[in-house]
Amino acid sequence: MVEPGDQGIAFVYGDHRTEARPENVTDTSRCTRLGSIATVEHLMSALAGMGVTDAEIRVSEPELPALDGAAGTYAAGLSQAGLVEIGRATFDLFERVFFVEDGIRIGLSKGDGRWRFDFECDERWPHSQSFDCTLAPNVFVDDVAGARTFAFQEEVEALRAAGLAQGLDLTTALILGESGYVNHALWEDEPARHKLLDLIGDLYLSGVPPTLINAVSVRSGHRTNVQAAVRLAQHAHIERLSV
Repeated sequence: MVEPGDQGIAFVYGDHRTEARPENVTDTSRCTRLGSIATVEHLMSALAGMGVTDAEIRVSEPELPALDGAAGTYAAGLSQAGLVEIGRATFDLFERVFFVEDGIRIGLSKGDGRWRFDFECDERWPHSQSFDCTLAPNVFVDDVAGARTFAFQEEVEALRAAGLAQGLDLTTALILGESGYVNHALWEDEPARHKLLDLIGDLYLSGVPPTLINAVSVRSGHRTNVQAAVRLAQHAHIERLSV
């Protein structure tokens, strides 16, 4: 059980305890791997969206379960378990943080939780989608947490062959065909919402609560999200005040 004062989020697998910090990320291919634990981004997003600052997550396998393919099950579990207020955070960002690389852009500034993701596919359907919101726990649960992992139809066989997406099916993943969704989309812009979900989880490795910044991202993925989290952590000062 995490105690007030531990101040942070950590994953425990066997005898190894890994703090949820961007410098501890070991891989960003198709998911975010923290130390030896894969696919932490959905749980990190749920923790961020629900306002959890201190937690110790004990896992029995080297990859977190797919569950609903998103963060909805994690958010519901946190809500049902109940949270204990141990203090609040004050936050300063010494300068705006930008990450730009080959058409990928991430912009971060001190703010009030306004987040936006622009999902761009150029000539491939769905071409362009955008989703934005002002984060709060109820907004996260209603509009972000349920947005599922997605894949392009032409990639599915290769993903399976590589041993990826093993816990996902047509109810827990969204498949994008050449001119439309292969299965039912929960929202017309569900891919953009899921990309925002991933962005929230990856950037929370910086320790900065998502309601205290404004974030805009175009085309980013796990690798660039984590690189932006490194810069955010370097330029931010967070002070934890107990109740």
